Amino acid sequence: MAQIQKEQKKSMIWVMFALGAALSWGLYGPILHSGQTELKNPFRALLCVGVAYFLIGVLVPVIALGAQGGLKDFNSGGITMATLGGALGAAGALCIIYAFKAGGIPTYVMPLVFGGAPIINVLFSMWQHPPKTAANPLVYVGMLLVAVGAGIVLYFKPQ
Repeated sequence: MAQIQKEQKKSMIWVMFALGAALSWGLYGPILHSGQTELKNPFRALLCVGVAYFLIGVLVPVIALGAQGGLKDFNSGGITMATLGGALGAAGALCIIYAFKAGGIPTYVMPLVFGGAPIINVLFSMWQHPPKTAANPLVYVGMLLVAVGAGIVLYFKPQ
């Protein structure tokens, strides 16, 4: 019984990390917009984002991997794809910064980003790893609901 509870608890840890990402990214736009406004230059804001990425994305794994003896055995395929993923994340940050620079505000920009991203993710993932059977039609209903939901948020945003 204790083993089952331990496994159930362990299997749900990913949910906490997913919620942490949702919290982080949900606050990302408004906080970044405030910083960009105060710095009065989008490249100053991007530089600060880059410093944060460096501190969290470089120093933390170097310390963790070093402690585990894992700073070796990298392979070119993994390096290429992980770096591409990082570049896409940085490009997304750059696009958000330019959206704010062009007059967008978090109330408009972020619903488009976070409404569009899951749809793109599902379509790309299905292309990259084709399902063995036809996708349940409710997947497409869900994507439509995400798009409609983002539209509703944009239309009825707080004034």
